[in-house]
Amino acid sequence: MPNPTAAMLVIGDEILSGRTRDSNMHHLARRLTDHGIRLTEARVVADDHPAIVAAVNELRARYDHVFTSGGIGPTHDDITAEAIAAAFGVAITHRADAMALLAAHYDRAGLPFNEARQRMARIPDGATLIENPVSTAPGFTLGNVHVMAGVPNIFEAMLAGVLPTLTGGAPLLSQSLRVNRGEGEIASDFAALAAEFPDLSMGSYPFNTNGVYGTNLVIRGTDPARIDAAMTRLAAMFP
Repeated sequence: MPNPTAAMLVIGDEILSGRTRDSNMHHLARRLTDHGIRLTEARVVADDHPAIVAAVNELRARYDHVFTSGGIGPTHDDITAEAIAAAFGVAITHRADAMALLAAHYDRAGLPFNEARQRMARIPDGATLIENPVSTAPGFTLGNVHVMAGVPNIFEAMLAGVLPTLTGGAPLLSQSLRVNRGEGEIASDFAALAAEFPDLSMGSYPFNTNGVYGTNLVIRGTDPARIDAAMTRLAAMFP
């Protein structure tokens, strides 16, 4: 069976404006690779309700899993939960279990559990909560969509809770060879090797460091023996 597939949807004007640099996609890609789930697509959308709804519906129909980050906080522009509910055509309410978690958290902190903070307990009907061990406000899973915070340490903590519940495939492995030649020089031979090993993914990535240029050739797959065989052929081609 092929490995499950996934997409990521990053939500937030601050990402598109350049004010905030996204690190969650990099973390998600690494963790999914280890878990045997292929991250196949990533998108960034603004804090725009119709855009979020459209992206969620398109991605969840195409991939086994969709991971979102951003837009589940207490402010007016945190509209992800409402957009997910609209995408699935379900109601969204202040969930009793989420309300209890947040009320206890703010009580311990000696802070008022005001209307803005209660917004973080709005969960679409039918969703399962994702634990947030950092700041308590939960994410949630609805269908094949996993909705998580945008703050990196919270996103990472939520993902650590979600991944064990997902069935992955064989871990995705990779090996690389650094060649001090340009892509134009190695392209034909590298393409021929890729044709010999259609079950593997091969990519070339040029570099230019301190006046030294060349190409990193990377071979990826799930069968270590096949990767080893292809790497042996590759090393012989470009000694």
